[in-house]
Amino acid sequence: MTVLEVLQSTTAYFKKREVESPRLNAEHLLACSLGRKRIELYLDFDRALAEAELAPLRELVRRRGLGEPLQHLLGTVEFCGHTFVCDKRALVPRPETEELVELLLKLNWPARPRMIDVGTGSGVIALCLAAALSDAEVHAVDFSEQALELARENAQRLALPNPVQFHRGNLLAEVDGTFDLIVANLPYVAETDRGTLSREVLHDPDTAVFGGLTGVEIIRDLITAAPSHLTAGGLLALEIGMGQADALTAFLAERNYHDISARQDYAGVTRFLLSRYG
Repeated sequence: MTVLEVLQSTTAYFKKREVESPRLNAEHLLACSLGRKRIELYLDFDRALAEAELAPLRELVRRRGLGEPLQHLLGTVEFCGHTFVCDKRALVPRPETEELVELLLKLNWPARPRMIDVGTGSGVIALCLAAALSDAEVHAVDFSEQALELARENAQRLALPNPVQFHRGNLLAEVDGTFDLIVANLPYVAETDRGTLSREVLHDPDTAVFGGLTGVEIIRDLITAAPSHLTAGGLLALEIGMGQADALTAFLAERNYHDISARQDYAGVTRFLLSRYG
């Protein structure tokens, strides 16, 4: 079979398996199995592939058809212009979280700001902030040692001049001092919504997906704990789930946060809450 024929047959198989963006997935997996860039496939459509080249692709296609995330199969994910290791130790970074980082980078920060990413997972938020804000002191915390191992691997890949400081702990319990920014993409899916999730999301760790019976319990815990760790006028930035903005905005107001702002993602979903304290 030629490169083009393999792409066509794989795309057809993915359509039957209801894989989102079937042609794009086929191109990524073929490029990965051949050790080539995806764009190079377009210059080689007529090349016949040997059996030795097709064998590893078949296994990747089988696993993708069963719902294993593309990013796990490739082993990496692109996020805010950087390439990060991605596997089952932490949540697959989503485009919405890229929007959160972009939003934060547009804000005015004091000289040498102190920032912390709570529930850092693979470390992408903390590492992207540190890469873009060279004078910032960036910390990251997670209770999962496996997630922290992945985050440290990603930090080594970036080799930042001011390394992110990683901590193990539950929310802010093991962290000292105050911060100009506390940012978090915490688990926000309700346990009762498990049956509505895609096969891909179910490959993420449960502890990175489910936020309690209603989905907002862990976020509420952070909102309660954050004031003692924020500088005067410090910012709390949260990524939240669909339909959670009103209740969490009210919860923030009850706990004396001010300048509470709800922001939409590019899909028009209210996805981010920004608020200040003190």
